[in-house]
Amino acid sequence: MAFQQAKRQVSINNLREIAKANGFLMRPQDESGYLSIVQAAQESVDIIDNMRDFVDPRLTPDIEALDGVSRTYTLPPPSENPLNAWSHRTHIEGLNVGNGKGLLDGKTVAIKDNTSVAGVPMTGGTQPFHLCKDKPAPIPDLDASIVSRVLGAGAVITGTSTCENYCMSAMSCTSAIGPVDNPWLKGHSAGGSSSGSAALIAVKAVRKWREARGLSVLNLGEGVDFATGGDQGGSIRIPAAYCGIYGIKPTHGLVPYTGVASLFPMLDHCGPMASSVRDTALFLAVLAGYDDFDPRMTPETPLRAAVTQYHVVLDEQIAERAAAGTWTPQTAARNLRIGVLKEAFEIAGLNLEVASVVRKAASRFAALGASVVEVSVPLHLAAPHIFTAATRAYMADTLLFHQGSSTASSLPFPFPGTPPPAPDQDWYETMTVSNPLLVGLLLSSEFLRDRARYPESVREKAIRHVHELRAAYDKALREFDVLIMPATPTVGPPHAGADTGIAEKAEYLLGNTLNTMPFNVTGHPGLVIPVGWAKAREGGADGRARLPVGMQIAGKRWDEQTVFLAAAAWEVGGLGLDEE
Repeated sequence: MAFQQAKRQVSINNLREIAKANGFLMRPQDESGYLSIVQAAQESVDIIDNMRDFVDPRLTPDIEALDGVSRTYTLPPPSENPLNAWSHRTHIEGLNVGNGKGLLDGKTVAIKDNTSVAGVPMTGGTQPFHLCKDKPAPIPDLDASIVSRVLGAGAVITGTSTCENYCMSAMSCTSAIGPVDNPWLKGHSAGGSSSGSAALIAVKAVRKWREARGLSVLNLGEGVDFATGGDQGGSIRIPAAYCGIYGIKPTHGLVPYTGVASLFPMLDHCGPMASSVRDTALFLAVLAGYDDFDPRMTPETPLRAAVTQYHVVLDEQIAERAAAGTWTPQTAARNLRIGVLKEAFEIAGLNLEVASVVRKAASRFAALGASVVEVSVPLHLAAPHIFTAATRAYMADTLLFHQGSSTASSLPFPFPGTPPPAPDQDWYETMTVSNPLLVGLLLSSEFLRDRARYPESVREKAIRHVHELRAAYDKALREFDVLIMPATPTVGPPHAGADTGIAEKAEYLLGNTLNTMPFNVTGHPGLVIPVGWAKAREGGADGRARLPVGMQIAGKRWDEQTVFLAAAAWEVGGLGLDEE
């Protein structure tokens, strides 16, 4: 340590170089004074660097007390992981399992593999030694806030779910352990980056659907009742759409992100994935609320004791309408104002059959008694450019180097651990094959961060346009209760081929986010539900295979309850997967 401090001791030459880089020269008589100022600052940093680290005890699980045994994990063999949806298997129970009091009592949960589960490796979907030098993947000592809440609700965590490489893909073919298959049609995308989470929930849905129709039940492995997802551009909602399940990106700041790998704080969301509207509402009630750590949370974020019990409120709303005789296939959506977002049907690559299925879903709202009107938000089509301009310059720092994650005005709790090694030639070669978006991210971030090319005022202007986009959706949502649109341009496509070029693969990996990413920068909630089927691009052995179509229901910020009500009302007319 003394050698390291001596090696990095500040000198007059250091200050001269810094001054020159910033366009000025220090006068000789000023140099000693400025040196003393910098030395004093360096002394403070060195003192802290030598202090024993502090870990907040609220984030440190008492594993022996909570679980009864030490936590262990295994790598599932292919025979037990036919979809490649499991990253690691484990069995972790909270104190409330079996007492009937927890909202998730005895239910199985998969945690996305970008989330800290003490004692279980966290790979972030990437190759060994990319996240730490001394072991293949970091093994956290702390539980993320959402993990503590899952266990506190009486659930059993049965493993971590496969996610995409650095969680930087909306398809399911980039993970270091290989592609995650869609449970409805192997060889096709399950969506990303929460690919494993969606696939594991869909396992039970696929079995139930096939059994009800007298079809053979495929070997899909073991699934789960619930799973967590992360969403920076659609990574909960796109896998939900492709796999025919339910997933909500909550309002930004409603669910704590503490202990989850960040892509960029403005975009970071985590939330529930489940097999029904009500289960999604229930799981959100478990996860939501202030945690005293996450700076993404705002004064509008409810304290834990004040979190809406979304499933209870939904039950009450349904019971009230049922008592009034309006919870019927003719009137369940009465008094709901549904806006059909015009520009969402004008995005690049929108498949005509997908568009038709979602328009038919809109018509069902009308048949259920809702007011259904097309609404225009022209800025929706510019949202991808706003998204990129507002975030790209600093995204590589957050994702690859964890810089900028802790500032004086934004005080998260950085989880301890050694910094990831810097990218090198091996990293480049691996990422170019696995996920070229990462190399492109690093190159574009470095280029756009150069203030000689793009002064900070450019990003500030982009942030003002984020506010403009938010205001545009807010204006539409003053007229309507929710906005509906296709969640994705197509159903899950086949996995990208090994010979796909860099630019083509980058487009493949992110081109399906045009209707989801806008709500990441504006913070509005978006729920995806299955509303029908469309033909798969490669239609299976008989050429007639179909895959689920997802509809996104976006609502006012902090009004998830109306989003859930609209979804539940739509399903009074029948479940989307029952549309033949």
